[in-house]
Amino acid sequence: MTYPQNVNIYSNLTSKPSGTITALPPSLVAQYHFTDLGAVKPYIGAGVNYTIFGNTANFGNINNALVVNNSSVGFVGQIGADYMLDKNWGMNVDLKYATMSTNVTGQNALPGQNIGKLTLNPLMPSVGVTYKF
Repeated sequence: MTYPQNVNIYSNLTSKPSGTITALPPSLVAQYHFTDLGAVKPYIGAGVNYTIFGNTANFGNINNALVVNNSSVGFVGQIGADYMLDKNWGMNVDLKYATMSTNVTGQNALPGQNIGKLTLNPLMPSVGVTYKF
């Protein structure tokens, strides 16, 4: 389960954040589990990420920019492991890498002008509880 994350946006013009947006990055991942290692069950995965951008009006005052594409489709890769405490219960850790980007166009002073591309390629760590039926 995930929820929208606040993302600070930086530009080459300043060291302070130029604005913020939110990104909700649900992913569909196929995994391969290595099962012959006892209680530790490492896995790798690859799939598709569909990111939904929100609060795009908070992008900031750089050239009166506005993120106009509200979504992004990209690649996601994953590496992780389950550690089984008993037959049913275990702990899980993983790290995902996702590609996401959206086009930025001008507003007000630069209406409709293509300003560039906002690219976010985050590493997303997670920790969880595993239950197997």
